[in-house]
Amino acid sequence: MKIAVACDHGGLELKAAVLKYLAEHGHEARDFGTCTADSCDYPDFALPAAEAVASGACDRGILICSTGIGISIAANKVKGIRCAHCHDTYSAKYTRLHNDANMLAFGQKIIGEGLMLEIVDVFLNTGFEGGRHQRRVDKISAIEEKYFK
Repeated sequence: MKIAVACDHGGLELKAAVLKYLAEHGHEARDFGTCTADSCDYPDFALPAAEAVASGACDRGILICSTGIGISIAANKVKGIRCAHCHDTYSAKYTRLHNDANMLAFGQKIIGEGLMLEIVDVFLNTGFEGGRHQRRVDKISAIEEKYFK
């Protein structure tokens, strides 16, 4: 699977762990930065990663900032992105099964590396259930059609 990965300065350490995990598990990672601890703005990195997922250039995405909140909000401004901010495996499983989430966000100040990697594993290895959930995802897409001009 091809995975877009991005962070701001507040997520640099966990991004390195994600990149290592993806390589060890046979995934192709596309790193959208940042690559330094210099203060920067998370939308500058969330946007190109989200655009890569929305366009199909990447299958899924993983984003990290200090809390995971700002970077997930920025990614969700891109049409076709369903970025879930998760800090437990249950949420990661069900955001794939029921919401067909295509991006995952973390907060480096909120979660440890071990749990984060368990969540990434669940997220990448869980499919979309479809059925009645497809109707709901379609309604989300209809909202995007109405407001994303």
